[in-house]
Amino acid sequence: MEIRDIPLMTIDGEAASLADHADEVVMVVNVASRCGLTPQYEKLEALQREYGDRGFTVIGFPCNQFAGQEPGDASDIKQFCSMTYGVSFPLMEKAKVNGRNRHPLYEELTKVPDARGKAGRVKWNFEKFVILPSGEVRRFRPTTEPDDPEIVATIERGLEGLRAA
Repeated sequence: MEIRDIPLMTIDGEAASLADHADEVVMVVNVASRCGLTPQYEKLEALQREYGDRGFTVIGFPCNQFAGQEPGDASDIKQFCSMTYGVSFPLMEKAKVNGRNRHPLYEELTKVPDARGKAGRVKWNFEKFVILPSGEVRRFRPTTEPDDPEIVATIERGLEGLRAA
């Protein structure tokens, strides 16, 4: 099964998949509302607003696996994201990103190595995976800010590829 065909569920309980964004650059991020990295939501939303109309989207996966930092239900998460950061990008249902019951999408994403050549477990909240329309995936660890020049260059390269196609 291709990564874009893996079934997903939105935070509102609707079926989805990355195939819904087949001709886009997608950033998949495991998010949490009570984490020291939570302010990254602001930069994620800024990327969404800057590049969204050009074929880019952030997709957030709330995750409670790291020190219980996403304890709320779907309603709590949506309200926090909307009221605190004005999040407009799609949120999926809570997902496990590590372990035996990890979401099938993360089963595939964690096979991708980061810039240092390390694949495997998600380290913490806000680990980012940029998926290009070609299927190439780039992995960025949690402390790499969403507006890091390397992430922005990856997004822009993917968007340039869309225009050239």
